[in-house]
Parts: sequence; C-alpha cells; structure tokens
Amino acid sequence: MTTTPSTFSFDTELTAFGNNTGIVVPPDVINKLDAGRRPAVDVDLNGYKFRSTIGVMAERSLISVSAAIRKDTGLVAGDPINVTLTLNDTAREVSIPEDFATVMRRNVGTEEFFAALSNSLQRYHIDQITSAKTSETRQRRIDTAIGLFLAGKKR
Repeated sequence: MTTTPSTFSFDTELTAFGNNTGIVVPPDVINKLDAGRRPAVDVDLNGYKFRSTIGVMAERSLISVSAAIRKDTGLVAGDPINVTLTLNDTAREVSIPEDFATVMRRNVGTEEFFAALSNSLQRYHIDQITSAKTSETRQRRIDTAIGLFLAGKKR
C-alpha cells in the first residue's frame, strides 16, 4: 500500500528575525504534518521549490529562506507569500565528486568518517570542493577535508 505524503498550503509573509529571513510555519500546519517538531519538507514558495527542514527558534517553527533563494525569487522580508509544504522522509544524498572519492579511498577510514557525517556537513565539504575556481584550490580543499577526517574532526 502506497501512502501519499502530507501536503499543506498557507498564506503568510516572509519574516525577518535579526540577520535571518524565513517562513513562520503555523502550529496547526506542524500538527497536521504529524511528523514531529522538525520534519524534512519540500517547500513550494510562490512556485520556487526547495528542500528544507523545519527548525524551531524562540518556540516558533521556521523555515530558513537563504539569500540565494531570496535573490532567485526577488522576495524580501515583508512580502506576502504562498507556501506549500510536503512532508519528505526520503534520505538526503550528496553526489561525491570522483576526485574526492578517489582520495578518500586512498586514506583508510575517511570514507566511513564522511558517511557518518550529517547531510549538512557532507554538503558543506562537497560545496567547499566544488565551488573552487582553480584546480589548485580544489585540491587544497580536498586535502584539507581529508586531513580533518583523519584527525577525527568534522569541520
């Protein structure tokens, strides 16, 4: 039997809190999702889709809206928004660049260490490597990540 993921829509406004901008998720939506206080969700923000996890800050349920998303959508704090949340319980996976994978295979324990990192820490290291503008910088970042893993450090 296949179940359809829970989906709920609501209208609100993009909210700023200090240096952060996000979506305040109403308590009734959290209750209807029935997946705890911090569920993983697919977000449709005025037609712009991304994956996120609902967080809790000052007893409010929030979804962070990054500067990159605000730039792509043209949204600013205070703008009215339509939000559709769909519960997403599929595993998050990162694509490991071949050069990074090769170096990890050569260094015993680093593949296992990397696999044990949270998705966000895995993405941090992958983003550091893939955002390098030169091959020298890319290799230096790979070497730095491997050194951290061998030292038992996540970041």
